[in-house]
Amino acid sequence: MNELHLAEQMAKVRTRARPWRSIFAAVLAVLAMAGSILARQQARAPGQRLPWQMAAVGCAVVFCILAFSATLGLSGRVRDLMLPRIGNSHATMVRLVLVLVGGLTTLVLTLQLFGLPVGQLVLGGALTGVLVGIAAQQTLANLFAGIILLLSRPFIVGEEVRLSSGPLGGEFQGTVLEIGLTYVRLQADDGDYHLPNAQILSAAVGPPTATEPETTVPPGAAADPGPAAGAVAGAEAVAGAEAVAQAGTEGDAQGHGGGPAAQR
Repeated sequence: MNELHLAEQMAKVRTRARPWRSIFAAVLAVLAMAGSILARQQARAPGQRLPWQMAAVGCAVVFCILAFSATLGLSGRVRDLMLPRIGNSHATMVRLVLVLVGGLTTLVLTLQLFGLPVGQLVLGGALTGVLVGIAAQQTLANLFAGIILLLSRPFIVGEEVRLSSGPLGGEFQGTVLEIGLTYVRLQADDGDYHLPNAQILSAAVGPPTATEPETTVPPGAAADPGPAAGAVAGAEAVAGAEAVAQAGTEGDAQGHGGGPAAQR
């Protein structure tokens, strides 16, 4: 029991210390980059060029390692902070984007510290990125639409909504089950729908349409006859009462007329 409690305490301490280690690594990476730049400047002067060049290369390697470590640590911390709010899939996506941006920045700066021609590499990467963007236009549109849906929050998971969109082919109503990287999963009465994020972003979002409850007649109970049948039943009751009254009047008259004859 004590060992389990100690392990939980150690895990909490590590979780708290993780961002500080990443921040410390980022600070050391900046210092290593500055040292590499200064060493490369000193290597241009006549004299001991080889030691300064080795120092510049060593600082560049240290910068690359520390920068990648800081990028991974800080992106993981951002994921842990956003996980309770936006869910596992989107928190992982945010972490992936941060890792890609931080890794690309670290790579470009490291190449500059080594004195390599970064301009040509960046130009080639830009052209490649344009071609990939054109080829994956629909996928990227859904991806960025999913990010905007997370930030604007027109609806949340578990909420019942009504979506009206022409490109989607009409109106959809149901409960939001998941907001994924490219699709929104909606649970409707006739099944689950996977709707693209780009189309959801351009759709009109509103409250669900209220449905009137159906009235059911219990077994053995008579149905409501309605106002017309009630009026007919009332007229028949009045006619029956008049017939009974008339029959009573005729009976009284016959009783009075037969009295004297019986006496004679």
